Amino acid sequence: MRGRFITLEGGEGAGKSTQVALLADGLRAAGQTVVTTREPGGTPGAEAIRTLLVQGAADRWQPLTEALLVNAARADHVARLIRPALEAGKWVLCDRYVDSTFAYQGGQDVSDADLTALHRIATGDLWPDLTLWFDLPVEQGLERAAARQPGTARFEAQPLDYHQRLAGRFADRAAAEPARWRRIDATQSLDAVSAAVWAVVSPLLGSD
Repeated sequence: MRGRFITLEGGEGAGKSTQVALLADGLRAAGQTVVTTREPGGTPGAEAIRTLLVQGAADRWQPLTEALLVNAARADHVARLIRPALEAGKWVLCDRYVDSTFAYQGGQDVSDADLTALHRIATGDLWPDLTLWFDLPVEQGLERAAARQPGTARFEAQPLDYHQRLAGRFADRAAAEPARWRRIDATQSLDAVSAAVWAVVSPLLGSD
């Protein structure tokens, strides 16, 4: 039986990484085999590309260059980690995936049609079964991000209107695909957010 593929999306500082770990613990306690990963990254080759993307000046890359780099990393990630895990019946939880590409690189010099085509080439048209969107006011997310260890400083250094555009892009994606997306109110306490996530994901345990 094919495993489940769940992605977690949202702006900077939304708490996705913490919730990946908590959700993985819950699923393992329920008897599932779980793989946790992230994008860009997840495999040695993809992590090398991630370094190119998240370091350096905010204007280091043009949106098209970023989109090509992200999809190069994703091609390796899907081929070497995500698809084999799913085919083995494992659950895969991924901190960011294709919808972050539509948010970050889309709506600028790269059309959604071109991003969709790149995704199909890079992944064999592999889309998530479920996407959890951690919705948090932009200013609050940036405050959280500034307080944590650096690692995505290049994107965090972008101006406020850039992050506001990202929030709008995530909202548009969620509205366009309501069957796949679920909004999580990330302004709540850690425990409340975790409970909201579990309420969405746990019904999948009993489905085919």
